[in-house]
Amino acid sequence: MRMNRPRRPNYHMHIKDLDLPAGVIEILEKDGITELYPPQAEAAPIAIAGKNLVLAVPTASGKSLIAYLAAMKHILERHGKVLYIVPLRALATEKYDDLRKFEPLGIKVGISVGDFDSPDTRLQSYDVIVATSEKADSLLRHQSDWLKEVTLVVADEVHLINDPDRGPTLEVTLAKFKRFKNNLQIIALSATVNNSRELAEWLDAVHIANRWRPVKLKEGVYLDGSVKFIDNSVRKIVFEEDPVWSLVKDAIKEGGQALVFVNTRKSTESLAVKFSKLTKDLAEGVVLDAETERMIDGEAEHTSVGRTLKSCVKKGIAFHNAGLTNEQRRMVESSFKKGKIKCIVATPTLAAGINLPARRVIIRDVYRFDNGMNVPIPVMEIKQMCGRAGRPRYDPYGEAILLAKSEDELTFLRDTYLLGEPEDVISKLSNEAVMRSHVLSTIASGTASSWEGLMDFLGSTFFAHQANIVGIEEAANNILEFLEEEGMIKTGPDQTFKATFFGRRVSDLYIDPMSAVRMRQALEKYKPGKEFGLLHAVCSTPDMKTMFIRRNDREWLEDMVLRREGELVFDPPEDDETEYEFFLAELKTATILEDWTQEVEEEKILDKLGIGPGDLRNKVEIGEWLLYSMREMSNIFSKDAYPPLTELMTRLHYGVKPELLDLVKLKGVGRIRARSLFRKGFTSLEALRQAEMGQISRVIGIGDVLATSIKKQVGAPTKAKLAPIQDDDPDEPGTQKKGKDRGQSSLLDF
Repeated sequence: MRMNRPRRPNYHMHIKDLDLPAGVIEILEKDGITELYPPQAEAAPIAIAGKNLVLAVPTASGKSLIAYLAAMKHILERHGKVLYIVPLRALATEKYDDLRKFEPLGIKVGISVGDFDSPDTRLQSYDVIVATSEKADSLLRHQSDWLKEVTLVVADEVHLINDPDRGPTLEVTLAKFKRFKNNLQIIALSATVNNSRELAEWLDAVHIANRWRPVKLKEGVYLDGSVKFIDNSVRKIVFEEDPVWSLVKDAIKEGGQALVFVNTRKSTESLAVKFSKLTKDLAEGVVLDAETERMIDGEAEHTSVGRTLKSCVKKGIAFHNAGLTNEQRRMVESSFKKGKIKCIVATPTLAAGINLPARRVIIRDVYRFDNGMNVPIPVMEIKQMCGRAGRPRYDPYGEAILLAKSEDELTFLRDTYLLGEPEDVISKLSNEAVMRSHVLSTIASGTASSWEGLMDFLGSTFFAHQANIVGIEEAANNILEFLEEEGMIKTGPDQTFKATFFGRRVSDLYIDPMSAVRMRQALEKYKPGKEFGLLHAVCSTPDMKTMFIRRNDREWLEDMVLRREGELVFDPPEDDETEYEFFLAELKTATILEDWTQEVEEEKILDKLGIGPGDLRNKVEIGEWLLYSMREMSNIFSKDAYPPLTELMTRLHYGVKPELLDLVKLKGVGRIRARSLFRKGFTSLEALRQAEMGQISRVIGIGDVLATSIKKQVGAPTKAKLAPIQDDDPDEPGTQKKGKDRGQSSLLDF
């Protein structure tokens, strides 16, 4: 006999019904928020009361608001500090902007997403700090004093503990905060997953899971001109060109917007180009003002990717993938939110990022290549994509549509993805390669100083909660042996562990201990004239994901080995074809860095190596951080390498040859303008100081405004005070830098 389950109470609550600090209600009402959604009404009193909470609800169900309300309670009434942890840099910016709406109440909002080699003392002055999970982990490693004032930790998108790359860092960070102090509140926000209750048990939190959505979601599969929805309704679609375009055009004609998810970057661009030629009168497109043009083109160098994107955007279509620059992606997202862009063709990473809903979501591909194999995309990720359908306040409903080529495939897609349950969140901490850095940081920060202490800490992780600490003991023991053999920790006579100076620096620098060993080996082998070898060395570390070797790459790479073997610090491997393939991949990646420092045109680098502008910037940022890390270690192992590493690091940041280093540090003068000035005879700051304004302004790319700025910067009778190195992403508010000659970047954010 089927038993009737008790119905969930029909929560109906106004913002005014909540016990909130003065002024918060007025700000929310000004933003159009007067009544809570049912999941919010259930969760808000618990969060405001200071209890740990895991809130698992669908995308766009307003879970972030619950964290904001709790944050205001902590700051304005309990005089605490809030750390808001997010998985991605783009999401950090979005949350930063949201929280700044409360600044009229006297609170200060900060953001910190870079520079892992700093306790970031400036954050002391902020009431709420938005940070990536890697930055939060770094702050804990540096034992920042202001962390003692934190009374609320918010973990957004906590289901990403399931991610093999980012998950372990978030998990270890939360495990550390669990032990922090008794009155610390943790609020974890999650998409709907099967085992969210298990996460709540781990965090000793109240569990609220609710599938209510503010906009009804219709899910279906398209086949032969019809969409068959799981509610048994059917929608006919007029076929034009191909199924995807037919669905996109149908959505736009009805006044909606569409998100199309495909499995490769190349497909995002090719489909967007195809669609842009078909829009005709469907979309007005974007009128590109000077700021939008700058965001697409970059500061100086135009690329074919930028030109293609610009052409598509003018027709109201865009593509979105990790190959775009941060600014290009932000422009696409902003224009879509404003309704200017009607359709974005994207890779699945967009579904896990910022809040970007659409009337219709079309998922073309449910398979992707992984390690050379075509594998199905997890149900959890497909659900994330589907969850983007339906814009609150704009759409009466949202539609998520998968594409089938046969009745059998339709049945498979419906049963597996639309009617199926998302996978459980599973800890990925047990892998030795993942654990190395976290075990070292646990010892270096004093969290554990003995085997028992280490096991006690690891026993507080989600991995131990799901499995058993025995499953992690062997990996931990192997790591301890490795760290001691490499001189990063020492074991005392009483069997206690202590990090050496080398070990503490490795932990603070936030690099894989294996990367540190590789760097040390390179420093011990370094001799003047082997600067390219230093670039190759950082590209041979686990922290640098190397480039894929294409079929036509092998010949020129092997030729490079023959020509430049004398400049390398590591010899090519012999008698091991697999190791040799890895070596060539490292060499290809090093070529990216060297070409950038040699002022090779960006377009040529992209064409030669088959990458996008975002890939180039990602490799440059990571390369710069790793060069900085190696430079720091040269203080221990090879002081002779410090000057060349400093120069390489600075050249990599700006993308210039040595003779432009002074010019390029001037604010507003990038590598293209610096080269233009140099060619016209302005080869030094003194030459600019002596020149007339008109002579400088006539140089291509300079103009009167920048010429005036340059004269001000070099006009002092003493040596001009140069502008500090700026982040490649200057609009990232609050990004922190350390040091006079470098800009740090995240190893993991992209």
